[in-house]
Amino acid sequence: MKVDFIEPSVDVLKIKTATEPATIVLKHNVRAVAAQFQIHGDYLGAEPYGSGHINDTYAVIFDQAGRQVRYIFQRINHNIFKQPVALMENISRVTTHLGQKITGEPDASRRVLTLIPSRDGKPYYCEADGNHWRVYYFIEKARTFDAVESTAQAFQAARAFGQFQKLLADLPAPRLHDTIPDFHHTPKRFAALEKAINADVANRAMSCQKEIEFALRNKDITSVLLDANLPERVTHNDTKFNNVMLDNATGKGICVIDLDTVMPGLALYDFGDMIRTTTSPAKEDELDLSKVVMQFPMFEALVRGYLDSAEEFLTADEKSLLAFSGKLITFEIGIRFLTDYLAGDTYFKVHRDGHNLDRCRTQFKLVESIESQETEMNRLIASC
Repeated sequence: MKVDFIEPSVDVLKIKTATEPATIVLKHNVRAVAAQFQIHGDYLGAEPYGSGHINDTYAVIFDQAGRQVRYIFQRINHNIFKQPVALMENISRVTTHLGQKITGEPDASRRVLTLIPSRDGKPYYCEADGNHWRVYYFIEKARTFDAVESTAQAFQAARAFGQFQKLLADLPAPRLHDTIPDFHHTPKRFAALEKAINADVANRAMSCQKEIEFALRNKDITSVLLDANLPERVTHNDTKFNNVMLDNATGKGICVIDLDTVMPGLALYDFGDMIRTTTSPAKEDELDLSKVVMQFPMFEALVRGYLDSAEEFLTADEKSLLAFSGKLITFEIGIRFLTDYLAGDTYFKVHRDGHNLDRCRTQFKLVESIESQETEMNRLIASC
């Protein structure tokens, strides 16, 4: 496959003619970036990799003494992550600590992301135009799934996230940087919604009265976790199912990835987002709300997997709020979608009219499904 470079402002294109194979056109000069990292061997090529929507990610191949070795290159989106140097300090500290904790254990090199330093020894390289890059060793013989396919997979993902929190429970001072301040501060998210309702800058409030009323009825839940005096942890803050790599041979959760939002937080932020993103079979923007339901078997798999690795460091108060966390985080994401809809779709990318409102509706429907099963969910947690 031929790989070419064109102007950085041009998006990734795929060109195919009748006489020659597809040519992948990259929007970054990855070869030039690669020369700035401590990687030996000959650069062979790069291609876009993964399904992420924030950073630019490439799988890059080097010839090292006749053996092809892959690396993951990522350009950090500094429009989202305003402090890329602080972000990389977090990732460097976290991956170093995780690596030290599992040194000597089986498959240690595949169980934690490993950063490749730049030529000047930093965990990143900054181009003259301000783009920050990082490089990881490619974890072979493992993959991610965009959607969970079984309760066994849900168990493994939850267990991996629990293990991630457990190993970082003793991360030494100083405190990690807040890469996105107040990311899960639900009362502040609700205050932003109220401001958007009152301003109604896009003249959309009348089209979502039902959703506004639902949000206002549930305002009292927004401060429950913050008022519970729970311990601050090192948390992932983006615990979607596709942020855990599963081993191809065993199906076990082998490595937690996408560490941009690792920062101080509550353990329940992570578990709540697992419930939100794993238990419903519906897409996040599903139009048929009858498909949106919290599947109890998936929830049970998450609970058992998470507690299998996290139970020993969680407090009784944290355990008692596990089920509630799913309702709160789902509600929080719902009000964020609603806020953006009212503001004229200024934050989340949309692909159709009313897209953010559709997303809001699926979240609120899932909140209702969780609430209807909350007693049974709490009973299961108590039994575990």
